Amino acid sequence: MPKHSVTGIVMATVFEADPFIRGLSLEKTANKPFTVYENKDFVLVISGIGKINAATATTFSCMNYKPDVIFNLGAAGAADKLHPLGENYHINNVVELDRPSLKTGNASSVRPDIINGFNKATIATQDKAILKDEERIKISAAVNLVDMEAAAVVQVCKKFKTNCYLFKFVSDVPGHDMDNHIIENIKKYRRSFYLFFKDSVVPLIEAGLNQKK
Repeated sequence: MPKHSVTGIVMATVFEADPFIRGLSLEKTANKPFTVYENKDFVLVISGIGKINAATATTFSCMNYKPDVIFNLGAAGAADKLHPLGENYHINNVVELDRPSLKTGNASSVRPDIINGFNKATIATQDKAILKDEERIKISAAVNLVDMEAAAVVQVCKKFKTNCYLFKFVSDVPGHDMDNHIIENIKKYRRSFYLFFKDSVVPLIEAGLNQKK
């Protein structure tokens, strides 16, 4: 009998993941090296913040659970005011502005897998949080959003030949330059982000999305 396939989810913090844990009725099954929540259909790994954490957690997920697909979900900052607070986006390109190509000097980029029918956005992943308005303006010429994990998740999934989809909700926009702003907004919008995933993405998974390239 073939092993039952699972859908992997990688999220940076339990704070962001709380509605997913509750809504999907996930049970904690591990604390180390990563906190893991799962049921028969989903495995959610809490990576911690940053590229190295995200890459290690995604590798851990691929090697131990062998998911057919991995979703990187969570909060992202907006580089401009065209991407409003609380809005959900499907990421179609990930740029690392802090990791230029040795050959060209241009920022490295990687493309995740794409599902048609969702609002798309580009994102920059870097280990330094972008909070100040002048920093947002600088990167807005290249990307729409910014986070600290997406590029690492996609790159590892490509190594393991695992489909990878990214969905992010906007937790801060220009003018939100304090950590407490982000925390308050994540708390405000994390449940609606979960409901978006449950109502709009889970049915696609159940229809066989994880079998498609």
